[in-house]
Amino acid sequence: MKQFLKFTLATIVGIFITSLLGFLLLFGFIGAIASTSEKTVKVDPNSVYQLDLEGQLIERSQDDPFSGIFSDAIGRNEVKNLGLDEVLANIKKAKTDKNIKGIYLKGGTLMGGYASVKEIRDALLDFKKSGKFLVAYADTYTQKMYYLCSAADKIYLNPQGMIEFQGIAANTMFLKNTLDKLGVEAQVVKVGTFKSAVEPYVNTKMSDANKEQVTAFIGSIWNNLLTEISDGRKIHKDTLNRYADEMMTFAPAEKLLQYRMVDSLTYIDGMENVLKKMMKVDKDDKLETINQSDLARVPASVKMEKEKIAVIYAVGGIDMGDTEGIISKDLVETIRKVGDEKSVKAVVFRVNSGGGSAYGSEQIWHALSELKAKKPVIVSMGDYAASGGYYISCMADSIVAQPNTLTGSIGIFGVIPNIKGLNDKLGLTYDGVKTNKLSDAIDFNRAFTPDERNIMQNYVNRGYEIFVKRCADGRKKTPDQIKAIAEGRVWTGEDAKKIGLVDKIGGLNDAIAMAAKKAKISNYMIREYPEKESFMTRIMKDFNSTIETRIMEGQLGEKYEVLKQIKRLEKFNGIQAVLPFEITTN
Repeated sequence: MKQFLKFTLATIVGIFITSLLGFLLLFGFIGAIASTSEKTVKVDPNSVYQLDLEGQLIERSQDDPFSGIFSDAIGRNEVKNLGLDEVLANIKKAKTDKNIKGIYLKGGTLMGGYASVKEIRDALLDFKKSGKFLVAYADTYTQKMYYLCSAADKIYLNPQGMIEFQGIAANTMFLKNTLDKLGVEAQVVKVGTFKSAVEPYVNTKMSDANKEQVTAFIGSIWNNLLTEISDGRKIHKDTLNRYADEMMTFAPAEKLLQYRMVDSLTYIDGMENVLKKMMKVDKDDKLETINQSDLARVPASVKMEKEKIAVIYAVGGIDMGDTEGIISKDLVETIRKVGDEKSVKAVVFRVNSGGGSAYGSEQIWHALSELKAKKPVIVSMGDYAASGGYYISCMADSIVAQPNTLTGSIGIFGVIPNIKGLNDKLGLTYDGVKTNKLSDAIDFNRAFTPDERNIMQNYVNRGYEIFVKRCADGRKKTPDQIKAIAEGRVWTGEDAKKIGLVDKIGGLNDAIAMAAKKAKISNYMIREYPEKESFMTRIMKDFNSTIETRIMEGQLGEKYEVLKQIKRLEKFNGIQAVLPFEITTN
């Protein structure tokens, strides 16, 4: 018995020591990575800033310690995040740093919204004012990346490469047939003829109203793309439209050269000589380049100023249950904190959201209204500021949006699932008692009664009237004027300006300049809220959710989007102010 206890105790101690050493090694490894990411970098003389247009474009850069680990584990290529804030800051550094002579855009499949891509393109056009060169190369240009790279002085393409150029198409995935097979009915109450976020759950195709609004906004986006590509490439818009009708995606590279869509054909290894010629560097000399992450660690030459402009980021769905989205309670706390900061003289509220909870939107609106009473508030819209995203924007002193921003969508809906059909398939039955007529109201296990539907519709109507009033007060219009452009309709920033939902076309920097002017300050620093989480904080916070998400995404692939849409039904608590966010465009 003593021998058994001795060996058992030795085993337990061995396991404990091994586990402890494993954790120490793990955190030592993580600490080494974290310390490396925080080291500053110096730009070598005569360098080129190489911007790799690859991965997912997000509003703010962030460390993702698990991306490479889980990509390797499930056998998929790593999808890196590229922070818009970091890209814009790097382009600004490249413009003013005397050691950087030009920018090399290395094409890839950068995924992001048209408004965010335009923000980068505008920054590149500003960079060119320095007189430094800007060139682009890709084996294959997506349509969005070709639009971005059309700002370059020269565009290079692989001799066997491609340019996706065929116009814009928008598609929505509909789940009604799937829900029917499961025995689930999505019971919808809404206000807004164009409020199409619920269509995937109740229809098998787009409604006429939805087709009308989508046709309008993709037409506006396409026209904007053509205008800017035309300016960059000196090709008439009508000619570009004709090229798109020919579907240039599968055209030979020689034809793209003939059509002046590119300037030269070369393989990737030939770009080094191209860059050396531009840099006036000998062929045998080393070409100095600095990449995105290294340039981000080059200290910015920022003068310390007492007065500050706060940039508050509101990114993602509002109270949709996503850890990376907007949690109204936390955002309200941040807004109040900024309001109490005496050194902050004005605020830019950066919104990139398709909406979400109407209740959460109201809480954010209220906090911002209190902030506005203390300091100027300017809204800068990203790819989306629609529905709840517009709700939290409408009270601002001024609203700035890109022409390709999707905004508006002033409407509200509620969805209550009826799973009676699923219960029947599974053989489940329910019985019970109640004290009052509506004690068991809004039961997922059966359809609405007429009284229940009437109650829900009145609830949604009340929410819509509040939404309209917020917009009317904020935009200094009557409720009837807002209703005439509401009904859940989505507008581009360009069209929203024409109807008074937006004040100015521009980007984040334009909004900051407007805020400074409103606050009557000329010397200031930018302070961002909420503060970015550290490398170690993200590890501790995201470990479990990251594992689950990455494994599910890896196993299901494209079908993961279907699962996400079905799971959203679970998160529709209360009435929702959400963009028809399931529309995807090429």
